[in-house]
Amino acid sequence: MNQTAQDRQKPDPQKVMHSIIQRIATGPELSKDISREEAAIGMQAILDGIIDPVQAAIFFIALRMKRETMDEFKGIHDAILNSTLRVTAEVDEVVDIADPYDGYNRCLPASPFLPPLLAELGVPAVNHGLEAVGPKYGVTARHVLRAAGVNVDLTPAQAAARLSDPALGWAYVDMAQYCPRLHDLLPLRQRMIKRQAVTTIETEAKPIVGRRRTHFVTGYVHKPYPPIYAQLARHAGFDSALIIRGVEGGVMPSLRQAGKYTAYQNHGEEAEFDIDPAALGISQTVRAVPLPDDLPKSERAGDEVAIMVDVKATAQAAAEAGLSALAGNKGATYDTLVLTAALVLHHLGRAKSLPEAADMARTALDSGKVLARVK
Repeated sequence: MNQTAQDRQKPDPQKVMHSIIQRIATGPELSKDISREEAAIGMQAILDGIIDPVQAAIFFIALRMKRETMDEFKGIHDAILNSTLRVTAEVDEVVDIADPYDGYNRCLPASPFLPPLLAELGVPAVNHGLEAVGPKYGVTARHVLRAAGVNVDLTPAQAAARLSDPALGWAYVDMAQYCPRLHDLLPLRQRMIKRQAVTTIETEAKPIVGRRRTHFVTGYVHKPYPPIYAQLARHAGFDSALIIRGVEGGVMPSLRQAGKYTAYQNHGEEAEFDIDPAALGISQTVRAVPLPDDLPKSERAGDEVAIMVDVKATAQAAAEAGLSALAGNKGATYDTLVLTAALVLHHLGRAKSLPEAADMARTALDSGKVLARVK
């Protein structure tokens, strides 16, 4: 069959989108689900820039209003995976750390410094994100690492090369680099205001993978999300997933109370487990690293949701706290890194128990060697 005949058989994306909108945007009782293939065609057409922005917004909002099905999530995920610039690092295993892309606004995030700690423990790790996105418009890994002097504009190939460097072993890669077409949708997403399917899926684009295995680590707040994230992680091909009930939906568990995490191994079914910080020798009166009292605060004009501290000042405070912890200085940031690293190490089978894994993390931090991987 020649190329022209093949092209004739391909569905017209604009006609597909027209049909999709007719079916998903007909009210709470009459709206119909669409297939995974249709969702993939629609999302790919949006990423390719051939769908009118108004129709693209209707696509996302109508799906949200009727509640997305897993097939619809997977179809949108297919298009994002297809549009991602993916690189295999010259290491056997990679841990992919996906904090919320809309960031933090109630605490200082310690998680941007988890990858260099894991690297010191022999676990190549990558985190990823972007500059700012709703609904929170909070402090992101990009903000914090940039304040710490880290290059946050690496290409996927450059990031992968850092993972294979024994002196580094970790990297940050930005959506603008690994999936520029998805990044180009940020202005449209800002105008839509509300959370869309992309918010759930974008953290599972899988930009850097290992030669043999790639592990997904993310966080959540609301109970319905672990099975959704687990299904999408398996769909993306992650060999395992660690999904932590964390502060502000991130990977950092509470420091002062028992918690939960969900995990699967070898593409299998997920199961839920308990977290007890006290059993790991952690005793804190705060849930997470508190915001300094003297931080300036700001508010997005006309936005009742995205009330936040000043991003630049908060990122600088988080960077200083993170670098101090990597140098072995005790405190809430140090304990957060110990607790989260312990969960990852135990999940990967690098330690027989969580207390043993926590001791491994403390030994690495106390050595002061982790700081050299950032500086």
